[in-house]
Amino acid sequence: MARKPAATKSAAAKPAAAKSASKPNVSKDELLKYYKDMLLIRRFEEKAGQLYGMGLIGGFCHLYIGQEAVVVGLEAAAEEGDKRITSYRDHGHMLACGMDAGGVMAELTGREGGYSKGKGGSMHMFSKEKHFYGGHGIVAAQVPLGAGLAFADKYLGNGRVTFTYFGDGASNQGQVYETYNMAELWELPVIFVIENNQYAMGMSVKRSTKSTTFFGRGEAFGIPGEQVDGMDVLAVKAAGEKAVAHCRAGKGPYILEVMTYRYRGHSMSDPAKYRSREEVQKMREERDAIEHVRELLLQGKHASEDDLKAIDKEIKEIVNQAAEFSKESPEPSLDELWTDIYAADPATQNA
Repeated sequence: MARKPAATKSAAAKPAAAKSASKPNVSKDELLKYYKDMLLIRRFEEKAGQLYGMGLIGGFCHLYIGQEAVVVGLEAAAEEGDKRITSYRDHGHMLACGMDAGGVMAELTGREGGYSKGKGGSMHMFSKEKHFYGGHGIVAAQVPLGAGLAFADKYLGNGRVTFTYFGDGASNQGQVYETYNMAELWELPVIFVIENNQYAMGMSVKRSTKSTTFFGRGEAFGIPGEQVDGMDVLAVKAAGEKAVAHCRAGKGPYILEVMTYRYRGHSMSDPAKYRSREEVQKMREERDAIEHVRELLLQGKHASEDDLKAIDKEIKEIVNQAAEFSKESPEPSLDELWTDIYAADPATQNA
């Protein structure tokens, strides 16, 4: 097997706190799409937080607020038929790949109109039509599954790529490195996307590893990769296109460590006392991904303040309609307990 180039750090990569300096050649329509897609995720997650506080969403709920540029940028680099699989912080990935906001919200509230008929909740919903394979609650469990999806595509020879998302905390799990080994050995078309939001639950990256990068760990397996500014949707898209081209050319896996930041706690039950309010506020004011695109739209005279206000109003209406649908949709019937399972014990079923 030919030796692959060592992992390298992208010229676009910056620490999450650094100011973006990208001046891309991008169209008005592209910018508006990225703006709308990111804004939809944020407004959706804000509404989900409200419904959780009202007791309409139960169990675990992990919000994606602050990280919107990661999945929107990578979806811009994807093609029809490409697959995606992720962890429990997954609502943004669902919306970015085109899943209906009403169906996602109904699943969050445990209703029949949800993508998994109300039985999966926040962490476990799927869409075969959109090639979205979850939502997984076990840390790093989706990583070998993502390699499995890529294995199927290579076997079929269909030219598809799988985006396998996981976090900086999951990057320390052993199964990640077993998967790296197999993915490189079999030259699987899988992009390992490390969403490095600086904190694994409540543990700062600085306290959990001596590694200077997570993508660099792939070098031991011969997997190339780079670190990307995850607060800049255009930088993410550019890196995604490079990774996709690598995989489609049959060169095996690629690792993207996307430096991002979550504004909320690890989950809705996390008060996030392990970091200061000033730290979060600084990121919001100086590095917000949506504001970055907003500035590009205004500075390039692609949109006016009134245009952007109209977009925000439109997005809020979509989210409000999704919330109403989730409230009106009935709860699943009891006989749904016996559907969508591999096998049922007749003795238990009749009990």
